Amino acid sequence: MNRIIAFALLIAGGLLLYFGYHEYNSFGSELDQAFGGSGSTDAIVMLVVGVIAVILGGSRLVKKK
Repeated sequence: MNRIIAFALLIAGGLLLYFGYHEYNSFGSELDQAFGGSGSTDAIVMLVVGVIAVILGGSRLVKKK
């Protein structure tokens, strides 16, 4: 059961990283960055949560019983 949760976290984290990266490089985010902003908050949240999910999933997958 732990391996299923670990794989689910890895997949969800990977998807969040993928969509967060594309959101961060979107046209609206590029305009915001061009005028002194830091980019889309949604993109940054997706990237951070994606990294956390990948780390948790990887550590659960590697962890021995």
